[in-house]
Amino acid sequence: MNNSLIVLPIVIQFLAGTVLLFFWLKTNTQKVLSGLFSAIALVISIWLFMLVWNQGIQVTQSGNWKAPFGISFVADVFGATMVLISSIAGFAVSIFSAGSMRKERLEFGYFPILHFLIMGLQGAFLTGDIFNLYVWFEVVIISSFVMMTLGGKRKQLEGAIKYVSLNLLASTLFLVGIAFIYGLTGSLNMADIAIKINDIQNRGVINVTAGLFLVAFGIKSAVFPMYFWLPASYHTPPAAVSAIFGGLLTKLGVYAIIRSFTLIFGGDEFMGIIMSAIAALTILSGGLGAMMHQNMGKIFGYLIICHIGFMMVGLGIFTELALMGTVFYLIHDIVVKTNLFMVSGVILKINGTQDIKELGGLYKNYPMLSLLMAIPLFSLVGIPPLSGFWAKIFWIQAGLETKEYILIGFIVLGSFLTLWVIAKMWGEVFWKPGEGLPKKANGIYFDQLSGADKWQWIFPVVFLSIISLYIGFAAENIIVLSQKIAGDLMNPTGYIESVLGIKLLMP
Repeated sequence: MNNSLIVLPIVIQFLAGTVLLFFWLKTNTQKVLSGLFSAIALVISIWLFMLVWNQGIQVTQSGNWKAPFGISFVADVFGATMVLISSIAGFAVSIFSAGSMRKERLEFGYFPILHFLIMGLQGAFLTGDIFNLYVWFEVVIISSFVMMTLGGKRKQLEGAIKYVSLNLLASTLFLVGIAFIYGLTGSLNMADIAIKINDIQNRGVINVTAGLFLVAFGIKSAVFPMYFWLPASYHTPPAAVSAIFGGLLTKLGVYAIIRSFTLIFGGDEFMGIIMSAIAALTILSGGLGAMMHQNMGKIFGYLIICHIGFMMVGLGIFTELALMGTVFYLIHDIVVKTNLFMVSGVILKINGTQDIKELGGLYKNYPMLSLLMAIPLFSLVGIPPLSGFWAKIFWIQAGLETKEYILIGFIVLGSFLTLWVIAKMWGEVFWKPGEGLPKKANGIYFDQLSGADKWQWIFPVVFLSIISLYIGFAAENIIVLSQKIAGDLMNPTGYIESVLGIKLLMP
């Protein structure tokens, strides 16, 4: 169905960023406006999701140029779900930023950049044009680089240089891959490419192009062996920035891999072997890296890598059940990782450090707050019936059906490594006696904040914890959603027909 309103999520984020530019030094006004725009964006995202769920794929052609000649925007269930989850995360981070970000950072344009970053993410989720996807990637990179360097501390700048250098390399490879695609098919519309690429006889060139896309998106997703920039950079900015990065930026790369390798390149046996190897090594390297560090930010950074490996398992097995697990885990992971970096920010505000060896006594001093923090921590582990548990069942079942026993072993290994790391963190930070541990000066401590200021720190954690609990305890709803998305991904006929306005002749 043709519906130009599907670009509203992008428009509202652009409008938010633009309006906030007019209140450059009025930080209190920016806080209110950002929260208001984020709430409106969340409502629009819910509306878009319900529209797509009830009425099917929605398409609009930019400038009324008929596909494949113009730029198509497509809201299928997968894209609409990603827009919704990113709006949920964006709303939480906006509120958290209002309480946690220092005034001098806000005066450098933090809130406008935050909304432009989310605009880029949602543009990527809704575009049906491969070059337009590249453009949205660049919007995300530019916005995230600015956010990472706000404040100008040495560690931030070092992390930002590593981050932007690798991501610019990824963008270059992505652009080269697009050139190959255009040279082979004469089209940039992803639905059109999906039809034309099947008629190309030289499969070697197709595999090379697929390899370029995999490396480009693999760098952005931080998969093995292209992950080392992430733990070196994600712990350096403030917690609010780390939250939006940890929750959404790498997942954009995962989304791009899923979209391109289901719609354009399909399930190739050789590529499946590569995906499986990448999945296994990413799980292992991320899990071992998390075990070796004491800083909470770095631990969570390595766990991002480990769990990106989980999501790659679905592409390695490449069955509907396996992809269903990947989609379910993707939804869970965005919510939980965003929440965990906010939790680490609250702990930093309480004690002035994120070194788990210098922390302790949190449960004794803040029992209710500790129980709240336990929700994202143990959801990450996947303790039944929390949200991280269900996807692993689907992967193991899919692995048994396809006899991918090695991948099953790595899923189990990654789960145990995550459990070990989180159990260690819980013991050190929450259960260990805190007497005699020095507090490090970090401005105003959490206990010194007013009730309203504490609310801005705690409400986003509560909000995302409720979402996590819903994903876990109402898993049947997320399973139905994931099953629908996986079915559409494995059979993209409906997507192609909706974009191009044609009826495909099935063999």
